[in-house]
Amino acid sequence: MTTICKFPEKFHHEGSAVRLEPLGVEHAKDLWMASNAAELSFKYLKYGPFPSIEAIKTQIEELAARTNQPFWAVIDRDSGKAMGWLSLCDIYPSDAAIEVGSIWFSPALQRTLASTEAIFLLMAYGFDELNYQRFVWRCCSPNVASRNAAIRIGFRPEGTWRQAVIVRGVPMDID
Repeated sequence: MTTICKFPEKFHHEGSAVRLEPLGVEHAKDLWMASNAAELSFKYLKYGPFPSIEAIKTQIEELAARTNQPFWAVIDRDSGKAMGWLSLCDIYPSDAAIEVGSIWFSPALQRTLASTEAIFLLMAYGFDELNYQRFVWRCCSPNVASRNAAIRIGFRPEGTWRQAVIVRGVPMDID
């Protein structure tokens, strides 16, 4: 008998260094501030950097409205500020497979306990509460920082999808 996993719901996840909240326009001001002078942090994403707070609000509205890809804002517990976002995507409940993706962490959040905990909170949710058996992290092959973060957290490389996506007009392999 096959068990179909539950689809993830948007609700708060509490950690010691971060809190994950469903992404919404109420996070726009913090995320706008966190994204200033952080152009390179968007290099491997299909959106950003943003020329204005209105532009980031529009992007947040679009991300938050996705019904097949729940997004969360990453709130730093010490400052109470939103410092990035992440999502669960490529969700296959009948195959018990789910991916963490569309991760944007501000430079201040990158390579911190808080960034690791944000990933861990979604992994724990996927494995422990939703009963998924496979948790995936993919990134553009040239994105060494993302690949290293995945390995540090415990993900293992499983191969390369050749020219799987086009980011900013450039075909990219995905690891």
